[in-house]
Amino acid sequence: MKKSIPVHLRPFTAHQHYNAYSPIDHAVWRYVMRQNHHFLEDIAHDAFTTGLKSSGINIDSIPKVSEMNVHLDKIGWGAVIVDGLIPGTAFFDFQAHGILPIATDIRQKTNIEYTPAPDILHEAAGHAPILFDETYSKFVKLIGNIGANAFATKEEHEVFEATRHLSIVMERPASTEEEIEAAKQQLKEKQQLVKGLSEAEQISRIFWWTVEFGLIGELHQPKIFGAGLLSSVGESKHCLSDDVVKRPFTIEDAIATGYDVTSMQAQLFVCESFEQLIKEVTRFGETMAFCTGGTEAIEKAIASSQIAHIEYNSGIQITGLFTDILKDADGKAIYVKTTGPSALSIQNEQIDHQGPDVHNTGFGAPIGKLAGGIRLEDQTEQSLKKLGIEINKMMQISFESGIEISGHVTNLLFHQDSLILITLEECLVKRGDDILFHPTWGTYDLAVGSQVVSARPIAADYVSFHGEAVMNEDDIQKEGKALIPLEHLYAEVRHIRESNFSQDVLLHSIAGKILNEFPEEWLLQLEVLELLEKHDPESPLKKLLLDQLEKLSKEERYVRLIQNGLDVIFDRRHVTV
Repeated sequence: MKKSIPVHLRPFTAHQHYNAYSPIDHAVWRYVMRQNHHFLEDIAHDAFTTGLKSSGINIDSIPKVSEMNVHLDKIGWGAVIVDGLIPGTAFFDFQAHGILPIATDIRQKTNIEYTPAPDILHEAAGHAPILFDETYSKFVKLIGNIGANAFATKEEHEVFEATRHLSIVMERPASTEEEIEAAKQQLKEKQQLVKGLSEAEQISRIFWWTVEFGLIGELHQPKIFGAGLLSSVGESKHCLSDDVVKRPFTIEDAIATGYDVTSMQAQLFVCESFEQLIKEVTRFGETMAFCTGGTEAIEKAIASSQIAHIEYNSGIQITGLFTDILKDADGKAIYVKTTGPSALSIQNEQIDHQGPDVHNTGFGAPIGKLAGGIRLEDQTEQSLKKLGIEINKMMQISFESGIEISGHVTNLLFHQDSLILITLEECLVKRGDDILFHPTWGTYDLAVGSQVVSARPIAADYVSFHGEAVMNEDDIQKEGKALIPLEHLYAEVRHIRESNFSQDVLLHSIAGKILNEFPEEWLLQLEVLELLEKHDPESPLKKLLLDQLEKLSKEERYVRLIQNGLDVIFDRRHVTV
């Protein structure tokens, strides 16, 4: 059974365009996967190495996400292609629903060891295999649910856009050093405008130091489980060296520690077990606005400058752009306002005639008990009459906060024995001399509730509020471009490998072209050397290629890449980290 994609997440989906991957793209995938299989066998968490076999991921070629889905479905997960970096709430929400978001692109060969941009190597090869561990899978869904409900600030939304821009620039082949530096500077400037730690930033840090860059087990001899480490040749080796400080994981320490997406990590956290992570993240989730409600939750909704909804203890939900809050002398919220299209819902379903078409200029509602400590939401029709609240009659009530409401009652709406809404005509809402709603403004719908118990960064009824969201349909199937000469060579080598025989004459011809026309093409030289080692280990071509690779190794940018490749070809495990 294919995982159903929630309506509000469909706009973030894309297509894989599998035929657009070049022979070089497949060679990059193969290099990293062979490196990881070779190096990670003894240092990765067991769930990763066993999960690689269960996930259906092929070492030799980029996987088709449709085929991955078949394997993931067996554990109650699915996968969906997304177009690069997506908003944090959407990224987390996919995982909360048991859907792994996978970026369409694959890193350039120049960024083969590490890239800050989301790519299929990181998300398919890094995230998917370990999901086959039941406890870890539970943890990812848990942190996904918490992240999907985390509020960010307006400044953080701008940081996201700057991060997205940087990742695009860094992976674009035509980008200049000046453009990359300008994008980094823009990100830095946006980051400097962020004050404090929002819920979104806190959960982002927890996710980074666990799901992305987590270590597990013994502090001085941990194993790798973070996808950022598992999918990065350079980072996986670097992380176990003495250059990287290892610290025991605590949720407070993880939240207090920032990270840099553009470079390898200088320190990492080691957790005891996946059970520890579940326990700690559950505890953290209980402190968030969607669990605690109250004045602080409303303030987080206002600071986000995004569509959100709050829920009263009666069950009624208000969706809109929250902009204002009135407080009493103790700093407690007593009235809340939205600006622009707003809506009222119950159990995430919009109430009839209470949508953004009706409340198109904003909405306001009191919070608290009536004078005398009366909770309006607890009243029956009979007890409401005693309070002077009856359909087709004028009413006048006062709240403990000093807010007074008078008007002609036209409707009372209950849900599961709780009063949730009173509709009034000729209504006046005021606090002292401050007019909060005037009779000339039309109908007033009084949302009933003495407490705000939750706030979330999304419309309560997404479809009714935003309209029917559709899949991001890109019907133009991108086909592979005509191969350039270098890509032709990669394709020929791949064909020889897949045909499983040496083709000595063709290999000699290819090697000659590489050495004469592409002497710096280290990855292709390694691929040819691998075939020679398998089919013709005494070939004089081996020495020619090894000599050229040795020359290239004198350049710092190539030395580690070539050494790692040779270690795999000759099955050398004595890797220095």
